[in-house]
Amino acid sequence: MIVIIQCKDQIGLVADISRLLAEAGLNIVSMREYVAKAENRFFMRLEVDGNGDEHTLTNKLTAILPAGAEVHVNPVPDKRIVVMVTKEYHCLADILIRNNFGTLGASVSCVIGNHPVLQKICERFEIPFHLVSYEDVLKGSEQEIIKLIDSYIPDYIVLAKFMRILSHGFVTHFPNRIINIHHSFLPAFAGANPYKQAFERGVKLIGATAHFVTDDLDEGPIIAQQIIPVNHSFTASDMVRSGKEIETAVLAKALRLVLGDRVFVYGNKTVVFE
Repeated sequence: MIVIIQCKDQIGLVADISRLLAEAGLNIVSMREYVAKAENRFFMRLEVDGNGDEHTLTNKLTAILPAGAEVHVNPVPDKRIVVMVTKEYHCLADILIRNNFGTLGASVSCVIGNHPVLQKICERFEIPFHLVSYEDVLKGSEQEIIKLIDSYIPDYIVLAKFMRILSHGFVTHFPNRIINIHHSFLPAFAGANPYKQAFERGVKLIGATAHFVTDDLDEGPIIAQQIIPVNHSFTASDMVRSGKEIETAVLAKALRLVLGDRVFVYGNKTVVFE
């Protein structure tokens, strides 16, 4: 059983929570906690063994915690995700392979693409693929996508190189539930062909960032980041290839953390218990 707690900090929280779990006959297997002092905010993730009613335990924990506490006992273990794509295959292929072998931490409900390029790979893995035009949001295509996603009742939406800007209405419909991956050059190398720009600039590091999507383009709460060194011998093609590899790795790590209930969002920041 997993217990997730976020609340105002106060003296004795760890002791009170531990005592309550012991009285309920639950053994703490793993405990991670952190206090954001500037915000006076307490975060805790526990893994516990034993038999207990989730609803009862939630109520008992809420009763001893400060007002407004967020408590989740045994968050949905079998999560569902919807993946959105455009034309690039590398992140989607990795997700589909992990899903196929049961190592993703969730099940892929469907893939939504605004181009048909990646339909065949989805069919090979027997994952529904929906082609939805995104050329003109004013014609209602975004609302069509929202309705389609809602029909699958997903826990998260993953933008696996979905190269379109989402509207305020879309983002607010799925708060802290949309995960995106992008190269870490932004904003220095914004726009088209970021790796070509990086090559022309002679950069020595390239990287990727996975984050939750907000209205501020590519500036949402960061989940995971990684960089790799490059040098003068790298061609633009080498950088593209290396960039795709690191984007795949960082998105996979971010999904492992989020789907494992290891990421807490507060403000525009995250607490991540790896």
